[in-house]
Amino acid sequence: MTGEYLDGVLAIERVSFPTPWTRHSFLNEIYNNNFAYYYVALAGRQVVGYAGMWIILDEAHVTNVAVHPRYRGRRLGEVLLKVLMQEAVRLGADRMTLEVRVSNLPAQRLYERLGFCRAGIRKGYYNDNREDAIIMWKHFFEENDGGTGDHSGH
Repeated sequence: MTGEYLDGVLAIERVSFPTPWTRHSFLNEIYNNNFAYYYVALAGRQVVGYAGMWIILDEAHVTNVAVHPRYRGRRLGEVLLKVLMQEAVRLGADRMTLEVRVSNLPAQRLYERLGFCRAGIRKGYYNDNREDAIIMWKHFFEENDGGTGDHSGH
């Protein structure tokens, strides 16, 4: 993601989230945050989706994923998340985390399909309505769990 894509990103942000990020927030992430990595999905020259993460030491934290409403249902969110996961591994992360609204069942299904596991709840996490967030983790390189099936790591 670069500044040239921000108008398209902000349009998707406004229709996707109750408290959208500002232009300044994205500019700060792109140009000033050395931990941040952002990607866009394009249809021709139109931004149809985007995703971002922070890489801190060996952890990747997904900051946002959104797809334009006209392009939802085409697995673009899945493609964007797979790009984040591939880049996270390339950049040295061995696990990835994210928060998702308890009410966002389609996103939860996507994350579970990609191997994310529920690890807890952040009470009142979302500022707009104090909704709880589910914390999810994906470990890229599973350690031997001794047959317990426990892959939480936290």
